[in-house]
Formats: sequence, structure tokens, C-alpha cells
Amino acid sequence: MEPSNDTQIPEFLLLGLSEDPELQPLIFGLFLSMYLITVCGNLLIILVVASDSHLHTPMYFFLANLSFADICFTSTTVPKMLLNIQTQSKVISYAGCLMQMCFLIIFSVLDIYLLAVMAYDRFVAICHPLHYTVIMNPRLCGLLVLMSWVISVLHSFLQTSMVLQLSFCTEMEIPHFFCELNQMIQLACSDTFLNNMVMYFAAVLLVGCPLAGILYSYSKIVSSILGISSAQGKYKAFSTCASHLSVVSLFFCTSLGVYLSSAATQSPHASAVASVMYTVVTPMLNPFIYSLRSKDISRALKRMGVKESTCQQGSIFKVSLTPTLLPPSSTFGGLCD
Repeated sequence: MEPSNDTQIPEFLLLGLSEDPELQPLIFGLFLSMYLITVCGNLLIILVVASDSHLHTPMYFFLANLSFADICFTSTTVPKMLLNIQTQSKVISYAGCLMQMCFLIIFSVLDIYLLAVMAYDRFVAICHPLHYTVIMNPRLCGLLVLMSWVISVLHSFLQTSMVLQLSFCTEMEIPHFFCELNQMIQLACSDTFLNNMVMYFAAVLLVGCPLAGILYSYSKIVSSILGISSAQGKYKAFSTCASHLSVVSLFFCTSLGVYLSSAATQSPHASAVASVMYTVVTPMLNPFIYSLRSKDISRALKRMGVKESTCQQGSIFKVSLTPTLLPPSSTFGGLCD
């Protein structure tokens, strides 16, 4: 096929997870359910952290940012997939494909760096508890999140600008349900040596450094926990990082599983199915892991439920009173403040 300039490419075709028409309703219902659970669960975490003063700590500040990144990460791919299934169309424009790839890179890298920042936060909390509030001050917390965003955006812009230099053939079919960087490079008709070099070098650097930081932090955490004499003290120290450790393990294990499955089978379809784990399943499970493992989140959810119930009861009681019995400055109005 003759190469053509990328500005002349009208559209790509996303082949999705399956071309079987009978499976499309099942896939649509399954992914719609997972997407709604992901958005609602992570949004609830953000609202709980923002509304409860007991959760205004560095750890939950990072958790709220992670939940926001997970919402955006899933929203980059799943809505377009659902739209294509609903309209029975596999088309995505060239500009739309580049935008999807750009945002996917941003939020995937942001996820990795936020997990590394949270590991550092747990390291300081367990290994340097007396200096925790001094080290993890609001300025440093904001700077760590800002740097995570900057690195993610710069990396995404670098990869996207390099893809813009490639020439593509006509009738472009992407054997995936979203526009992935690796798939875009493989479909190019022009020389992709530099793109591959930058992609693999960036993967080693941008994934290897945070992963090394996470492993170092947890090696120090484990060493400190083993040094605690009482069993209760060990359990309390470990429980503070159990949720984060579960999320880190889930994210990196599923990502590694995708890489190994694609390398073993050499099948783009198998890689697309495996990538569902870290693009959809992991963001969906994160809120459940934190809400089940974190007593602070559980207590905050209970406080929100009690407050809402109290507000509703106060409103009902207030309406049932006659105007003559209700003082102008009734205390019931302050129950929801």
C-alpha cells in the first residue's frame, strides 16, 4: 500500500474486542456497568475526602487525585467504545484518535507517579512518624502532584508530536478498542525506528523510576515494621499501607500480564482483551479496595450517611410544625450546615 500524508487520513477503524454481532449487546452492558461503577466509586471517594475534615491529610489528598486520574483514564476509552457499539460504527477520526492516545498517555503515566508519591507518603508516615507533618507539608504535597502532572503532560506531548511526523496507509484498522501508542506506530508506513526507541526508552525511564521508588519505599517500610516488637504495632503499621500496596500490586501485575500475554501470543486481539484489566477493571476496583481496607474512609462514609439522615429528619420535623410554634431562628436549619 502506498503511504500517504497523515493530514489526508480521514479516519481509523477500531475493531474492538470482538466482531461477533451477538456479543455486542453483552459487551455493551458489561462495559457500561463497569464504567458507571468506576465513575461513581471514584467520584464518591473524591467527595468524601473533600467534605470530611478528618480526611484532609496528605494520604487522602493523593488518593483523591488518583481517583480523579482513574475517572479520566477510563473516560478516555470506554465512552467511545460504547458509542461505536451503540451506533454499530467502528470509525474514529484521525484527530480523535490522536487526542485519545494523548490523554491515555497522560492519565496512565499520572497514575504511576501518583502511586509512587503515595508510596513515599507511607514511607515517611511509618519510618519517620515524628517528622511526618513537617516533611509532608501542604507545599510539598502540592508540588509532588504538580510534578506528576508536568511529567505526564510533557511525555504525552513528546509521543504525540512524534506520531504526527509519521505517514500512514489508507484503510487503517486498529485491532483494539482504543488508540494505543504501540498500535499507531505499528500501523505507520514510514520509518518508525526513532519512535520505537523513544517509546521503549520512555517506558523504561517513566515506569522504571517510579517502580524503583515504590520498591525502595516498601523495603524500608517492611524493615521498619519488622523492627516493631508488639504484634499489635506491626498490624497497625501494616494496615496503614495495605490498601495502597493492594492497588500497586493490582496495577503493575495487570500491566505486566498485558505485556507478557501480548509477547507470548503475538495476537493483537489477545492484547486488547488483556488490556481491559488495567484500563477498566483496575480503576473500577480501586475505590472498593480503599473503602474496604481503610477505616478512615469507612467512618467518613458512615458520618456522611448519619448527617444526611439527620438532615432529612430535621427537614421533615420542621415542615410538620405549625408556623406559630416554629421560632424565627430555629436550630433545625443548622443541622445541614
